[in-house]
Amino acid sequence: MVGASHADLNRVRELLKLHPSLSKASCDWAFGDWETALGAASHTGNRQIAELLLEHGAHPTIFSAAMLGQLEAVKAMIAAQPGIQRFAGPHSISLLAHASAGGEKSKPVFDYLLSLGDADQPAEKPLLDAQLRSILGIYAFGPGPTDRVDINTNNSKQQLRFLRIGTPAHRLIHQGNLTFHPAGAPAVRIVFDGEKRLTVHDPGPILTAERI
Repeated sequence: MVGASHADLNRVRELLKLHPSLSKASCDWAFGDWETALGAASHTGNRQIAELLLEHGAHPTIFSAAMLGQLEAVKAMIAAQPGIQRFAGPHSISLLAHASAGGEKSKPVFDYLLSLGDADQPAEKPLLDAQLRSILGIYAFGPGPTDRVDINTNNSKQQLRFLRIGTPAHRLIHQGNLTFHPAGAPAVRIVFDGEKRLTVHDPGPILTAERI
């Protein structure tokens, strides 16, 4: 349901007909990167899907309000919880980006958030080409065929990714000194050292893998 809510209106209708409660479906893509069906529709700008989910009981959020152009709702939420505009949504997608996804109908929300100056994602720390090359590869943390992590780049966007074999990939956001957090999980740290090793901290170390 969460996957379909990114773009497949007909499939969302089918699933809601079978199980209306799926309007509130959510998924942890790993590391605590939670995404609801409404969250998926919101960051992709799929207004029809978002409105359909809301009609069937999905819980509205500041992110859905931003994408749908509900300016007064967004202002009220920020007034009630100052600083909430700095919180990112699924996959570390900013509130400003949700408003941008809504297009012309959400432009007043976009302009308002832009005026606040802190509703967008902070700039990622630069990563030199030599640093990037030094950490790419396959890392093993056990003997099984899926006990592997592939650190690679998305060719279309040149984004660094963490891919455990057999699971979805996760964009890595550089925090400096070859320390990253997975998109949507700012409390998690993935650290590369000079000995061809990566360690995942959440917040303490939970996994160490050696590059093959």
